[in-house]
Amino acid sequence: MIVDQISIFIENKLGTLAEVTGIMGEAGIDLRALSLADTADFGVLRIIVDDPHKALELLRAAGFVVSMTQALAVPITDSPGGLARVLRVLADAGVSVEYSYAFITRKEGNAYVILRVADNEQAQQVLWNNGVNASTDGNIFEQ
Repeated sequence: MIVDQISIFIENKLGTLAEVTGIMGEAGIDLRALSLADTADFGVLRIIVDDPHKALELLRAAGFVVSMTQALAVPITDSPGGLARVLRVLADAGVSVEYSYAFITRKEGNAYVILRVADNEQAQQVLWNNGVNASTDGNIFEQ
């Protein structure tokens, strides 16, 4: 499934991550996944939330530099080799993964990986064609 991902440029200082997550928590926005890559002074926080447009507005209003891009949320079996199978299918089809991060779901035995690729539609089709459940019907916020 294709999901909206928010990228936030943050200063690498005490309390910044708490501030960002606090803004979302106070607004009732459910944080499903995050990835933080940092340097000595700055970082890029990538998040998947249940209301990305609201989160984007709130973070901008708080003075953060933010952008929204689309990424692929791929359900995988939460077992050894589950991620490797998905990545092998994509690599064999010539689909390059720019970055990824994973998270578990509330449903036992399931996990998701967020993949940033050049062409989400192409990657999704490759996965479907190879029996990987990349259904757009899925909901990463299921209870």
